[in-house]
Amino acid sequence: MPVPWFLLSLALGRSPGVLSLERLKGSQNTLHCSPGLSCQLLDADMLCLPETIEPAPGPLLVPARLQTELVLRCYQETDCNLCVRVAVHLDVHGDWEEPEDEDKFGGAADPESRKLSNASLQSQVVLSFRASTTPLCVLLKVQVPVSLMRSGQSVGSVLFDCFETVLWGEVQIWSYTQPQYQKQLNYTQKLPDCRGLEVQDSIQNRWALPWLNLSADGEDVRLVLDVSEEQRFSVLLYREQDKGSTTSKWQENITGLQNFTLNNTVLVPCLCIQVWPLEPDSVRTEFCPFRNSPSAHRNLWLAARLQLQSSLCWLLDVPCSLHAEAALCWRTPGGGPCQSLVPPLSWKNVTVNKGNTFSLLKGHPNLCVQVSSWEKLQLEECLWADSLGPLRDDMLLVEKQDSQDNRSFCALEPSGCTPLPSKTSTRAARFGEQLLRDLQSGQCEQLWDDGLEGLWVCPMDKYVHKRWALLWLACLLSAAVVFLLFLFKKDRVKVAARGRRALLLYSADDEAFERLVGVLASALGQLPLRVAVDLWNRRELSAQGPLAWFHAQRRKALQEGGVVVLLFSPGAVALCREWLQDQASTAGSHAPHDAFAASLSCVLPDFLQGRAPGHYVGVCFDKLLHPDAVPALFRTVPVFLLPTQLRDFVEALLGPGAPRLGRLRETEEHVSQALQSALDSCFPAWGSRDPDRGWIVQGRGTGLE
Repeated sequence: MPVPWFLLSLALGRSPGVLSLERLKGSQNTLHCSPGLSCQLLDADMLCLPETIEPAPGPLLVPARLQTELVLRCYQETDCNLCVRVAVHLDVHGDWEEPEDEDKFGGAADPESRKLSNASLQSQVVLSFRASTTPLCVLLKVQVPVSLMRSGQSVGSVLFDCFETVLWGEVQIWSYTQPQYQKQLNYTQKLPDCRGLEVQDSIQNRWALPWLNLSADGEDVRLVLDVSEEQRFSVLLYREQDKGSTTSKWQENITGLQNFTLNNTVLVPCLCIQVWPLEPDSVRTEFCPFRNSPSAHRNLWLAARLQLQSSLCWLLDVPCSLHAEAALCWRTPGGGPCQSLVPPLSWKNVTVNKGNTFSLLKGHPNLCVQVSSWEKLQLEECLWADSLGPLRDDMLLVEKQDSQDNRSFCALEPSGCTPLPSKTSTRAARFGEQLLRDLQSGQCEQLWDDGLEGLWVCPMDKYVHKRWALLWLACLLSAAVVFLLFLFKKDRVKVAARGRRALLLYSADDEAFERLVGVLASALGQLPLRVAVDLWNRRELSAQGPLAWFHAQRRKALQEGGVVVLLFSPGAVALCREWLQDQASTAGSHAPHDAFAASLSCVLPDFLQGRAPGHYVGVCFDKLLHPDAVPALFRTVPVFLLPTQLRDFVEALLGPGAPRLGRLRETEEHVSQALQSALDSCFPAWGSRDPDRGWIVQGRGTGLE
């Protein structure tokens, strides 16, 4: 399926016209200021130091507006660098106290008044320029005469020439003044590529970064970089929060036209691309093109995991930094949604990949953590169930205390929080008085307390009537034995009447192949067979998960003497080969409803340990896949080519003792016609695909899988 948001071009099309830029000669930085102001360049290209912004009394100079312009700094006629010119417009904040009598500034004014009339406001303007990992700064000194100062009005501007940069990318510029008035301006300047410049021949090749394109390649993404043969660049893929570390990175040096295929599952919002020429102290240009991609955000939450670190500390393990909130909920063994504990416990901001805690006194297996992002529930995990055991039949009581120190309790149920005691017909109401007595006698455990509200857990198993338990157990066991004997005889008759159970497993390569599988399953359903296929059980598959669903169906088929049918397609063959080469590389990479990929971890041991013959058969379809393309391990059981070998295939499914196919001639013809029709309608969709390598031929890996 195409991915529209991958149709990006990071280097092409951003400059619709050709730019003609002003040329500056020489390598010296210069500073200019508007009339009436005096300015001086104190320091250029210094390292930026963190500043503490503290309020200062007025009047103060504050940056009001930033303007930028692209120019060329030329050392020779054919040796120019791209440069960013920055203009900072300044305002005055705060009033200057002027003398009340203007005559004091006349010729007879006293010396103090004359000194005041010649006064000026002096500030330092800091310009910071970030085009690589380390920002550079310049320090400007500006003086404004008192005659130009009016609070809230512009006093003029300063113009700095200039910050050198590279083609094709973007730079960040920000400015503030010292003393500071808690105000800072920032601006992002987009830079053109060399094809959008009138003077492209004047810019040296070392400043021209390669052209880069991202485009869809099936469900994956193709990264294309075009570099001239005379240049050498390095390309780095990394996750933004891992920048500077050695994890989750892939790097390669390139020259010429290069293609890379990125697996769709590794594309997350913080995945970035960094490009730089292989020269000492070269500037690196970086892009993070997937930040606003819905599919990348879905991949991010699919990769996210909740983990319990200690008895009360847990973390959200996620590849990228994100905004998330967490809250607790209560899950009961009877199923149903997890009941929110907000209130009394509220949502809390989550720090990803670091320990988080709730103010609990102790954990409980029924307590679960819910994680939401922008008010959408993303994850839910009962973290304490792994360490404290399965869900318990306990009742959660919520305690509230008013200003008069009066305490009240309610029991959390699916219908809401039931006050105790209560005359309603709910479970908690029937045992309300006993629960309150247990609470007072110390038989309940407190999970949380903030002084005014609290959470208590009371066990409910003691209220199950145990009188005559042994007698009932003996009676039930006797009845169960009789019932099982009856079912055993009945099931033998039913199995013989209804035929064998056949479980069909296939790889969901595309819609056309799924239609072919549906035709085969429907046709086999007219035979004395009980056919199971995930196409007919999607709701059950979603509820249980593909692996649990496959286990249940395989157990039924093998216990009843049935057969598992492996439908081999190019995609199924590719999955089998990957598992045989490296089982760990594909574990967990299958689609949410792909029972074939989920089943390989159990199917392979049956073949490797010789248990498959008699329980498994294979199937290939004419014109789609030849049986010789099936891995040799799976050819230890019969592999039939349909519809050519349909009769042998149906006889193998029916098994010994079943009616011979001669009695089912009409059904055989119907199955053959249905399969041939489905193959004829689906075959054009597969005509251009490689039957040996599968449907999607992967390119070069990224190392991020």
